[in-house]
Amino acid sequence: MYIIVAGGGKVGYYTTKMLVNEGYEVLLIERDAEKVAVYQQRFGPVAIAGDAAEAATLEAAGAGRADVVIAVTGEDEDNLVICQVAKRKYNVGRTIARVNNPKNEELFRKLGVDVTVSQTNHILHLIEQAIPDRSFVHLTSLRHADVSIVDARITEDSAVANHEISGLDLPANCVIAAISRGPNILIPRGETTLLPGDDVIAVTTREHEADLRKLLTS
Repeated sequence: MYIIVAGGGKVGYYTTKMLVNEGYEVLLIERDAEKVAVYQQRFGPVAIAGDAAEAATLEAAGAGRADVVIAVTGEDEDNLVICQVAKRKYNVGRTIARVNNPKNEELFRKLGVDVTVSQTNHILHLIEQAIPDRSFVHLTSLRHADVSIVDARITEDSAVANHEISGLDLPANCVIAAISRGPNILIPRGETTLLPGDDVIAVTTREHEADLRKLLTS
């Protein structure tokens, strides 16, 4: 597998280092020639100086045979352009982009970037999960249709506590996919009763997250 990493900051450096250690064929593209010289001393000829947002640079890097392009520069605009050129001009099978501004994440997905990585959102999710009394946690968003996976803790005060799932007035486009009850994971059925202390994993749209939150945790 041939992987191109665009952006030689800390993220690009450690990504390249990890991939090289795992035995992948990797090429790191970095604008700063001084950084490239240092990386060449550490990794060998797996780093080149250039602007990965330019098609000529990707051409010279062999993007036409790349399996994956990872864009992790500090500029969202550059990361988007790199992934777009890699996907549309060189038919790269998989593009991964760092998103510095979380507001741009949805745009990246709509424009065809396969995987987006937002450090800000990741930190926010970790904070959510670290708050002991946080009863409703947004776990992740799926790539298509603004679908989200959420985790809700059923409490004594929850309106749905001690009710069967079939009798719940769930928001549109919402499915309860699993229930964590003590050491057990349950695949729910209509007759399954939600009990206080249950952790409910549900799939819903972002549009209906607030309605689901109100139903499960109020």
